Amino acid sequence: MPKINGNEIRPGNVLEHNDGLWAAVKVDHVKPGKGGAFAQVELRNLRNGSKLNERFRSADKVERVRLEQKDQQFLYESDGMLVFMDSETYEQIELPAELLGERRPFLQDGMTIVVEFYESEALNATLPQKVTCKIVETEPVVKGQTAANSFKPAILDNGVKVMVPPFIGQDETIVVNTETMEYSERA
Repeated sequence: MPKINGNEIRPGNVLEHNDGLWAAVKVDHVKPGKGGAFAQVELRNLRNGSKLNERFRSADKVERVRLEQKDQQFLYESDGMLVFMDSETYEQIELPAELLGERRPFLQDGMTIVVEFYESEALNATLPQKVTCKIVETEPVVKGQTAANSFKPAILDNGVKVMVPPFIGQDETIVVNTETMEYSERA
């Protein structure tokens, strides 16, 4: 596995550190007035979700792990486990529903997502960046309410609340950004 210097760590990198696999969530490069520069890195354990803050000097070497990414199709959920199928080999894998966190409601039947594997262990799942949803409930359009940045709450068909522009009405389909959990555009 490739070793990288401590100052080369970027958010999203997966590192082997303290006998575990950690994803770099936040990286701040600090250059104090006295002493050498270092990278303050917030790490999240890919197996149990625990967090850790570490300092890496530029001379420190860390193992960077490359995860294999595979497209998987969502089939169904049972007992808190999400079942996915590899579209090439038709093998099925199970992942805990907590892995997706607050983005779980955006997972739709038959949706293709990217699952990251380390050797044969599935560690992470990423939803498509944009998902189409239908608005179930929102306030009616008020004529003349065109003030800049005036958004109104709307409830989607998956139960998630998002803020939408005033011209969006009930029963319309919209595109939601799953990374920011915000309205993106009309579908």
